[in-house]
Amino acid sequence: MAENKSRFPELAVALKNVRAYFGYAALFSAAINLLLLIPIIYMLQVYDRVLSSGSLSTLAMLTILMVCLLLAMGGFDWVRSNIMIAASNRLESMLRPRVADATFKRALLSGGRASHSQPLNDLAQLRQYMTGPGLFAFFDTPWVPIYILLMFLFHFYFGMVALISVVVMLGLTYWNERASNEKLQEANKLNGAVVASVNGNLRNAEVIAAMGMADNIDARHQARADEVMDLQSQASQRSSIIGSVSKCFRMIMQSSTLGLGALLALGQDISPGMVIAGALLLGRAMAPIDQLVASWRGFSVARAQYARLGELLEAVPADPASMSLPAPEGRLSAEQVVVVPPGATDPVVKGVTIDLLPGEALGIVGPSASGKSSLARALLGIWPVRGGSVRLDGADTSSWDRHELGPHIGYLPQDIELFAGTVAENICRFGETDAEMVVEAAEMAGVHDLILHLPQGYDTAIGEAGSILSGGQKQRIALARAVYGTPRFVVLDEPNSNLDDQGERELVEAVLRLKAANASVVVISHRTLILQTVDKMLVLRDGLQLEYGPRDEVLGKLTKASPAKLPSGS
Repeated sequence: MAENKSRFPELAVALKNVRAYFGYAALFSAAINLLLLIPIIYMLQVYDRVLSSGSLSTLAMLTILMVCLLLAMGGFDWVRSNIMIAASNRLESMLRPRVADATFKRALLSGGRASHSQPLNDLAQLRQYMTGPGLFAFFDTPWVPIYILLMFLFHFYFGMVALISVVVMLGLTYWNERASNEKLQEANKLNGAVVASVNGNLRNAEVIAAMGMADNIDARHQARADEVMDLQSQASQRSSIIGSVSKCFRMIMQSSTLGLGALLALGQDISPGMVIAGALLLGRAMAPIDQLVASWRGFSVARAQYARLGELLEAVPADPASMSLPAPEGRLSAEQVVVVPPGATDPVVKGVTIDLLPGEALGIVGPSASGKSSLARALLGIWPVRGGSVRLDGADTSSWDRHELGPHIGYLPQDIELFAGTVAENICRFGETDAEMVVEAAEMAGVHDLILHLPQGYDTAIGEAGSILSGGQKQRIALARAVYGTPRFVVLDEPNSNLDDQGERELVEAVLRLKAANASVVVISHRTLILQTVDKMLVLRDGLQLEYGPRDEVLGKLTKASPAKLPSGS
């Protein structure tokens, strides 16, 4: 098979899979364009045969034939539209999972900075463009030379007028491309950044409202939105000027063709019917190009969307197929791990080495910005390591299939995020709801009684981002989600930041239950109560490993060095 030299191979393969649809659409376009000649032929026959002969029967038969053929043309046009609808639906169905996966991974690898749904919107809008009139102009344009040839058959002068008109129209199309495309591309790029900024503002609406930042944020948004509007307006103004010139030129040429036809008819060079037929045929020849000029903005936008999708899929390649590994037991080892946050250049974790056996718990402590959460993300395989290795049961975490590994992993992040749905759906990670396993997870997290006091218990809809729950309730339900299915490896990042004394005691019990179930647990915290459950401790400062070993041994060293280095109980 020849090497695919397309700039965006994945998109090219997807288009190749729907090329049969384009072939059928081109076939129906051929039939439609042939049948579009029917009104011209009908008029010629009426002028040159019916009027001269006065035959009503000829007029009746010609009219019936004309109506039947034009009805067939309407049917063909309907079929062509449905073919392109089917093609666009199939194309989106093929690409949507891959685009969604790439969008998710890009957000993950960027540390949330690229967390917006623009690629999925691009895919949906690209599908809509494929079903619109702009694309059909490309199917009709190859028939323009046929119409010009027919004009030459009418008369050489007619043919030259048609040829000159089409060349000028193509020049206007090129002018439109040069005049508006750059501004449109710039506007679309800036608009994507504006949309991402608005999404971020909406996620932080409470902070903005509480601190009176709304006016400042809105002013900043309005300035950027005005810049987008200005760029789009410039592109639209240029395009509208060219569109007006194109429309005016087309009408002038069609009218001039009538005058030329009259002159030729007076000289007995053509029949009277050809005078009108020539003008109509010129209009038919110029129509696809005129439509291209009118819809060029839509084409430019679609081309930009196609390019953005291709760049995304190239930047975030699909995961290679890998052999399934046995379910992990929870043996964790990290060797000289170096972590650089996505988008950064300097490491925040520098040469950390740890090991953890099933049934053991590791406590990680250290001041703010010491690299604790970054290390947790690297241990989970969320962030790639820049140096060293992280292994789970001897296999590098990057070699695991995330879909297979996920059910064996529990993670309670520092920033709690629940999702719109019921409590039970959040706990079971939106998989198939197993009531027994959901209750078991809630009981392991010590949140079963709390859930029963909610309005509908486990069936309570918690709203977007768990809006009906308090911070402590969110954290405890997220803990139940983390321990669902009794995972083999669990990371708890500041799991008691929103908990009261009772909640913290339940958290301690949950860690003990996980250890009893032979899971390995990593706890990031400064509170002494939860650290009493750990077997080992790691002390970080400025990304460096200061101390590591059995808990009592590390605490003893910290006590000797300075009591101030002991974890705080508050």
